[in-house]
Amino acid sequence: MNKTSNLDPSGTRLLSLDFFRGITMFLLVAEGTALWSVLVREPVAGTFLEPFFQQFHHHPWNGLRFWDLVQPFFMFIVGVAMPFSYAKRRKRGDTKQKITRHIIQRCILLLAFGVGLHCGYRRELVWELWNVLSQLSATILIAYFLMHYKYAVQIIAALGLLLLTEILYRTFPLEGFNQPFVKDHNFGTWMDLILMGKINPGGGWVAINFIPTAAHTIWGVVAGQILMSGKTATKKIKVIAFSGLAILAVGYLLDWTSVTPIIKRISTSSFVLASGGWALLVLSFSYWFIDVKKISGWIFPFVIVGMNPIFIYLFFNTVGGQWLNGFVAIFTHGFLAWFNTPEFVMALVNSLTILALEWLLCYYLYLKRIFFKI
Repeated sequence: MNKTSNLDPSGTRLLSLDFFRGITMFLLVAEGTALWSVLVREPVAGTFLEPFFQQFHHHPWNGLRFWDLVQPFFMFIVGVAMPFSYAKRRKRGDTKQKITRHIIQRCILLLAFGVGLHCGYRRELVWELWNVLSQLSATILIAYFLMHYKYAVQIIAALGLLLLTEILYRTFPLEGFNQPFVKDHNFGTWMDLILMGKINPGGGWVAINFIPTAAHTIWGVVAGQILMSGKTATKKIKVIAFSGLAILAVGYLLDWTSVTPIIKRISTSSFVLASGGWALLVLSFSYWFIDVKKISGWIFPFVIVGMNPIFIYLFFNTVGGQWLNGFVAIFTHGFLAWFNTPEFVMALVNSLTILALEWLLCYYLYLKRIFFKI
């Protein structure tokens, strides 16, 4: 039985979007099990496999790895879904004012969840704005209020945010924070001191990233509107794919010519363009492969992880990271120790066991038709 049919009995659901969201969440859940950290330890470290698994870790500064794309993908997917959600709510009779109130309330909750996660990480009350939920609370608002304008206006606004970022970083005059692309000595770091009174301890991340990364959510909205349009499937794919190729090329060109380096941690314009280009290309390929070619029977395991994205993100960052991971290790390490199992294998089995359990949780929620929404 093709299980995707259970997800969409009408056959009208955009399964490529479900898959894109699901695979992104699956990768994030895997990170929460420490799987990617395990896979760069010995005996993998120093072998030909290490460069591959390093792709599942953020680049330390100037450069682009696969893992640097995950947050942009997440923010882009939220944008793609917005026109579909808006149209659905309008169809059932919700007024524009009611939808706007819901969007504002949702963003307030996302901000609260984002700050709350940082409190959980620190085990104390803190005011920190660095994670993806805090960023989304701002980018969703920006994208939503632009959504009702023409494509050109939305695209120009997104590019304007990138230009604004360039100007702020390049022209900020305060000594010690006037080096635009130097870690902890740039405009973003100064803004962190203003907003939070502290510098990110994890290596150069800045909260003001929501300004340039709003482009990801805006481009997602435009892509979603194109997919909802009356254009042929071929035309939709061409527009999205060629747009992706164009901004991808510009992003890498800015980096290669040393005009603006690709730095994810401060979301430089070249990074936003390159990562946005990859997001558009992945969406266009997924749409062609899954919705047009109807090759979708294999996506079910990923889709159900993406059906409760905020819930599972909060779960593996709280219950998972602070209790479940260690609790499962009691049993996996305990049993495997009887057989003198190497430490690497025990850690790998533990991560995979946690991943399986969290997937089963998502599956259980799917079976019970429990979907947490804010």
